[in-house]
Amino acid sequence: MSRSTVHRIAGLVASTAIAACLMASAPARAQDDILIGLVTKTEANPFFAKMRQGASEKAAELGVKFQSFAGKFDGDHDSQVTAVENLISAGASGILIVASDSKAIVPVLEQARQAGILVIALDTPLDPANSADQTFATDNVKAGELIGQWAAKTVSDPKTAKVGFLDAIETQPTVDVARDQGFMKGFGIDPKDMSRYLDEDDARIVGHQWGAGSEEGGRTGAELLLQKDPDLNVFYTINEPTAAGAYEAIKAAGKEGSVVVTSVDGGCPGVQNVKAGVIGATSMQYPLLMASKGVEAIVNFKKTGEKPAVTPGLDFFNTGVDLVTDKPVDGVPSITSEEALKKCWG
Repeated sequence: MSRSTVHRIAGLVASTAIAACLMASAPARAQDDILIGLVTKTEANPFFAKMRQGASEKAAELGVKFQSFAGKFDGDHDSQVTAVENLISAGASGILIVASDSKAIVPVLEQARQAGILVIALDTPLDPANSADQTFATDNVKAGELIGQWAAKTVSDPKTAKVGFLDAIETQPTVDVARDQGFMKGFGIDPKDMSRYLDEDDARIVGHQWGAGSEEGGRTGAELLLQKDPDLNVFYTINEPTAAGAYEAIKAAGKEGSVVVTSVDGGCPGVQNVKAGVIGATSMQYPLLMASKGVEAIVNFKKTGEKPAVTPGLDFFNTGVDLVTDKPVDGVPSITSEEALKKCWG
């Protein structure tokens, strides 16, 4: 074989190797072009911390860029608007958002969608819901229904029960309404209009108080409702800090063991309170899954142009919910606090 032939063969092998390397690195470069932003209500809340974890881990796994933003406090709408504007300027491929104000955020998110950015709402639907390309969330009606069913089968007689509702805030955000109305449905109370509460006429309802999702608010609200009707024996609470506050009021009134407390969240402190008997049952949601599935959906959209589908029978993508209790009842599937501690957040 001549020297020139050897050189030609060597050159061909080298060219082939270079081409193979370029082909192998092409997907990685394409992935590098994908930027995903997560915008949550606050940095401190463990629910949102778990979302950041889920989104950042999935982004790293898929080889895409990721940035996270949050309000300075719960309800900081202006910081969320600025975050979305920054992501539009940066050429993001997709935005995952837990809106502080689900209606006021819509105009800037519409700007993002007009720029070709996929917008996915997490946990809290926008108002209107179709202002996002998709919503990844807990089925909050189901979450409320599960604890309502459990409570109805736990009290001695649900027909004569006295129920107090410790909701979020008086403006009735979508999550607040869904959990509240779901509980009523599960307990056997006619919720009337499922898009709002306070229109019910069931005599078993002692009243509603708004605890703003806090332990202090839960205690104050529970105190007022117990004063209104000392025979109150069931509390629905919007979340587990509210439930912990309600229990303090129950304990101060000397009614431990005679009042059933229910809640929604699935945070580790809340699950520990189920184990301790502070909360009778809670519905566990999965924020890490919401965010990781959202990242997957954005990457798939960037590659294929396909938007994420809804869960059959719902108008959003359901990331699941489990009832957590150490006092199971027939006909209501549940997991124990020990099982839940392996899956909780915060």
